[in-house]
Amino acid sequence: MPKRITAAFLLILVLSAITPAVVAGQDDPDRKRAFALYNDAQWIEALPLFEKLAVRYPEDPQVIEALGMLVVGQTAYLKDPAAQKAARKRGRELLVRAQKLGADNALLRSTIDAIPPDGGEDAGFSLKKEADEAMREGEAAFAKNDMPKALEMYQRALLFDPKLYEAALFTGDVYYKTADQKKASEWFARAVAINPDRETAYRYWGDSLMKQGRVTEAGDKFIESYIAEPYSRLARGGFLTWGEKVQIALAHPEFNIPTNVSSKGENETTITLDPSTLGKDDKSGSGAAWMVYGMIRASWKDEFAKNYPEEKKYRHSLKEEAEALRAAIKTLDEKQIKDPNTIDKSLQLVMRLEKEGLLESFILLALPDQGIAQDYVAYRRTNVENLRRYVKDYVLTSGAGPKK
Repeated sequence: MPKRITAAFLLILVLSAITPAVVAGQDDPDRKRAFALYNDAQWIEALPLFEKLAVRYPEDPQVIEALGMLVVGQTAYLKDPAAQKAARKRGRELLVRAQKLGADNALLRSTIDAIPPDGGEDAGFSLKKEADEAMREGEAAFAKNDMPKALEMYQRALLFDPKLYEAALFTGDVYYKTADQKKASEWFARAVAINPDRETAYRYWGDSLMKQGRVTEAGDKFIESYIAEPYSRLARGGFLTWGEKVQIALAHPEFNIPTNVSSKGENETTITLDPSTLGKDDKSGSGAAWMVYGMIRASWKDEFAKNYPEEKKYRHSLKEEAEALRAAIKTLDEKQIKDPNTIDKSLQLVMRLEKEGLLESFILLALPDQGIAQDYVAYRRTNVENLRRYVKDYVLTSGAGPKK
């Protein structure tokens, strides 16, 4: 099955401005006007200008990127499914080309990742025809910078589908772009109420609060965006950008597992331990602890099926990683160690996180791989406060953790 994407998602992706880089043709008045229109959300008027600029400056990554975003953005208001798919396919090709020319940012990568090479399918905005049609009319108006009309259509869509996240989100964005930040925040809050598990409204809300000078409140929204979808480049990018603006170096604690567990087949698992952890001077037992970690990891080839009976194929999981790390620290007896600081620093961190009830949150946010990431949604459902506490206590302190 081809990957399904929504017109709403695509339009969300093109809502960011592009700052033209210093390149050949930077003084070209057509180039300046095109980017001014793009950044002012007058996308329909900007599109033909970028088509010409792409011919004139085929090696300009910013021009090709902007054209790609505009072509992709057409999907939100084109009505013919074949034309929508063709626009997505061509837009993606342009963005890949821009990337090869040197363009690189979270928005670009996320857009490319969201669109299959063949253009994929568009699930639309709403299953309710009247709401979907109103949203597309709103998008067409937004692309022309006709904000009153866009606002009217988004509100109409909400009448037909009161739970339509994008209608509330885009209403807020209209107010954001017309500099009514109080109204914008109200509508982003409404989008969050419709679906608190999506990151976009939190991030937009954070941007609006920053415009109002409410920096601390904005930070809270960027944290919510991050813990809603931590593996989203856009959520991470928004959080990091906020950190840079307020001069906070956001970071997870330093952590190193000197044990590698690999498999060559169904019944063959290899545990490789860094030789330095088993030296003669290892009086703390750290090396032995990491060996236990590896042994638990290796045993999970059999344990996985018991813990995840609905899944047919083994994957590295949150339960496996947490159990292995807990087994490692259980081998340590702090009372028998004269100097606790001799314990491997990563093991010290595991002990601290375990006492604070944040070990799983740490694993999911700081140590995720493709397998572990699959457990995030289920964990977040009942542990939002733990995730929030981990981010505030550790990520906001550059990994240092709360003061003892």
